[in-house]
Amino acid sequence: MKLISWNVNGIRACLEKGFKEFFQKIDADIFCIQETKCQPEQVDLEFEGYKSYWNSAQKKGYSGTAIFTKQEPISVTYGIGIEEHDQEGRVITLEFDKFYMVTIYTPNSKRELERLEYRQIWEDEVRKYLLKLNETKPVIMCGDLNVAHKEIDLKNPKTNRRSAGFTDEERNKMTELLEAGFTDTFRYLYPDKEEIYSWWSYMRKAREKNVGWRIDYFITSKEIENKIQEAKIHTEILGSDHCPVELDIEI
Repeated sequence: MKLISWNVNGIRACLEKGFKEFFQKIDADIFCIQETKCQPEQVDLEFEGYKSYWNSAQKKGYSGTAIFTKQEPISVTYGIGIEEHDQEGRVITLEFDKFYMVTIYTPNSKRELERLEYRQIWEDEVRKYLLKLNETKPVIMCGDLNVAHKEIDLKNPKTNRRSAGFTDEERNKMTELLEAGFTDTFRYLYPDKEEIYSWWSYMRKAREKNVGWRIDYFITSKEIENKIQEAKIHTEILGSDHCPVELDIEI
């Protein structure tokens, strides 16, 4: 099974930069996107053979997630069931026979870390949500999690120690999630691979110089990590300040 996740940083803009071509070429079984920045009626985006599910923020032009899937799910859930966390369209869960597929767009702590306190609450509630799902069947979660977990996951760790996405608080929450029974699929296969990133600032030719961060993930329940076949980061694909990430898994 081939799964793709991509923060498109505005699907309408990404459509003009090759989104459809990549979607059709990669031929994923499930394709998740984050930061759609639109309501579903604002974009004509349907693919033959796929069902689509959208969760848009109440605030127009902001946040939002969507999933395209070849197989129709047993059930679909939007959000995590807590109103204060469910207004920005950040979570969609599809239930399949053998697993849950969850796409997440984690809130950014922002430049002055003004949202860091909220982010900590969010992380705790999302972890509880995933653990509850995991009691029933394994979980595959993906998305822009807005954190570089280890120093190996960004180009300049020393100068970014208190930057949003690399604070001790955010990194510790990722550690808590993994220690609760989940696996970072890319690091599972490539524990020491350096200079592979999934996001680059639009400033200072960061992508050209590969001054990036790995903040887009596929996370699985530990019990199915032995089914992971491949984890890829498609650094060659443009169209957003993020690139797509892929998980191939036998499930």
